[in-house]
Amino acid sequence: MREKELRLALVCYGGISLAVYMHGITKEVWRLARASRAFHDGDAADSTSDVYRTLLEAIAGECDIELRVIVDILAGASAGGINAIFLAEAIASGASLDPVTDLWLETADVDKLVDPEVSAMSRFAKAAAVPFAWMLSAKRGGTVDKTVEAEHRGEVRAKLANFVRARWFDPPFGGTIFTNLILDALDAMREGPKGKPLLPDYQPLDLFVTVTDFHGYPQRLRLHSPPEVVEREHRITLSFHDEGGVERRLADPAELAFAARATASFPGAFPPFRVTELDAVLKERGQDWPGRAQFLERALPRHVAIGDADNATLIDGSVLANAPFRPALGALADRPVRREVDRRFVYIDPTPGHKSVGMRGGEGDKPGFFATIFGALSDIPREQPIRDNLEAIDQRSSRIRRMTRIVAAMQPEVEAAIERAFGRTLLLTRPTPGRIAGWRFKANTIAARESGFAYPAYGHLKLSVVVEEMAETIFRLGGGGGRHRHEAVRQALWARVRAMGIDATDALTARGARADVIDFMRRYDLSYRMRRLRFLARRFGALDEGGEMPRPAADGARETIYRLIGRYRATPATADKGMTARFAAVVEDPDGAMTALGDLLDLQALDTAADTALAEALGALPGPERRTLILSYLGFPFYDIATLPLLQGEGLDEFDPVKVDRISPDDATAIREGGAEATLKGIQFNNFGAFFSRAYRENDYVWGRLHGADRLIDIVVSALPEGAHLAAGRVAQFKKDAFATILEEERGRCLSIGSLLDELAVEIGQRAAPSPGT
Repeated sequence: MREKELRLALVCYGGISLAVYMHGITKEVWRLARASRAFHDGDAADSTSDVYRTLLEAIAGECDIELRVIVDILAGASAGGINAIFLAEAIASGASLDPVTDLWLETADVDKLVDPEVSAMSRFAKAAAVPFAWMLSAKRGGTVDKTVEAEHRGEVRAKLANFVRARWFDPPFGGTIFTNLILDALDAMREGPKGKPLLPDYQPLDLFVTVTDFHGYPQRLRLHSPPEVVEREHRITLSFHDEGGVERRLADPAELAFAARATASFPGAFPPFRVTELDAVLKERGQDWPGRAQFLERALPRHVAIGDADNATLIDGSVLANAPFRPALGALADRPVRREVDRRFVYIDPTPGHKSVGMRGGEGDKPGFFATIFGALSDIPREQPIRDNLEAIDQRSSRIRRMTRIVAAMQPEVEAAIERAFGRTLLLTRPTPGRIAGWRFKANTIAARESGFAYPAYGHLKLSVVVEEMAETIFRLGGGGGRHRHEAVRQALWARVRAMGIDATDALTARGARADVIDFMRRYDLSYRMRRLRFLARRFGALDEGGEMPRPAADGARETIYRLIGRYRATPATADKGMTARFAAVVEDPDGAMTALGDLLDLQALDTAADTALAEALGALPGPERRTLILSYLGFPFYDIATLPLLQGEGLDEFDPVKVDRISPDDATAIREGGAEATLKGIQFNNFGAFFSRAYRENDYVWGRLHGADRLIDIVVSALPEGAHLAAGRVAQFKKDAFATILEEERGRCLSIGSLLDELAVEIGQRAAPSPGT
């Protein structure tokens, strides 16, 4: 059976109270990932997860494709950032998202979020605010009467009046209240039911959350004239990485709460966030934060460098980066590949074409004074199209297609060169660790010699990649610091490399590399080893698609290759005190820092262990497949010389083009058309609507689940290769089953929208429409 992975990188937009709608969507993403894990592990599934599992079983049975669905990259801003955080934690830990649902529905309410101190008004201020409250909420025929159903108008009027009476010019919602709610949700996940993590072992998980630094920090830019200028940078991306070893852990709850509270500090609604607020809340809860210093150094390096981290003022991440595609794209560089991959970027946009915050006026009307200012400061930055991001994805995909054609065109000549050098019969012998090491050295020498004048350019690029990676590692393990510190580390290492003569013109020539350059690469070139193993993994995956290898041998070889990739990838996160001191002193003593790094990496010992493991794994394969993989392994230097300059030093694991899918009310039309206006309540009051009514939150949450199921089934089915398809009517039936399961499951939780659930049951054909007059 053909194996394939559908990998989802999820990008979640901001949307204020539409966070509840997005929670419904991310909950279906979580259920799909759980169903995939259960299907491949032979475990039972539940609720809509059972529908998704049945879908995967149908694809296996009818299309002969074993499809695995994983979510390994998440990025979000504002309300989308919170949902990305909760989903990432559920994926890494195996925790349930159900406790988060209850907290969203119960606590995402103005009466729970309003700061008591802000609501405690003086008699004069309260009297002054009453007319505004009356105008917005009490006037018959006004906004509430026009947009709110009769049965919910009383609740919305009361809460809106209380909201408007909050003290003027202060954010109405409480920062510490919000922080406590986030920590409560994380605690509920930790204390709730647990399953297996939703990613394979050694599959990394990356989470990115955007934040805006209100005051900004100075950023030095190099010019020709003047040599340097200073500008203020306001964009911050908080990143969390789970390497995916035996024990998965995304981050400390305090760090996830930091990111969630900061990214969702919507201007005017919540006060700006400072780390001292989180410190006070944690102290009151009796909760420790053991990695505080290290986290702040990573999250706010410039502020830490000047001793000002406690005063960093952070506001909503969607102010400057509402669609954080870029960091998610960057995470593609180091994704391990076990089988054929269909990579999707899936972005959740709750209100496409609808402004999150806007002033009155038609599309063609000339904006007035306040509308112009408000739009420039708020609407336009948040609502910019994602064309630049999509173009970057398309450029990457085009580059991958070129690389694929180049490798395919080179393969016959590369294999012929290896066979001439080694002989056909030698490659059929059973490999041993010593033979693999000797073959590898000989293959490198032949590739350098036959590449001619292309080799010096490749060699210098390869050296540059190695030195830059060394600088990053030494900078990080030596205590980090600001931009100037980073540049000083780079310059110190490059000065030492030049003093050693490793980058001299006679060190890398058309005849190959000098002996001291080879020794340097053997000691420090980590990325080349990983590129070679990833290339072997891709070739193995292509071989394994035929399904002719004995399964125990094939599974053992695959596990060995990816275990080795994981071991090379696992660059130490810390070092002992002695090494840390040498890394910190790199500017004064680059030799000492380089020696310490070589000892810490110990690549030659890893190479010996890898040769032993590969010899055993390849030796267990049948002769033809073993020969093909040995040819690929030994031929890799030829491919690397040709492709590394085109990739500019970037290593591509997922050697397939990227596709982009959207989930929004406009795209999920299997039940009801009309987009957000026809389905969502949270779009009212400039997207604050769901904060004013539990019924509205229940409405948006249920529609989120329904829209999520609708689009995810489409996305899963679209991963089938050309010519493969399910029987006619099967997709529509899967959707109907998922919708019916969701409605039935939510009847016990969403008690305020019974009439809506009945309407939806009729719309999906689960029930007959009531007769006239009933």
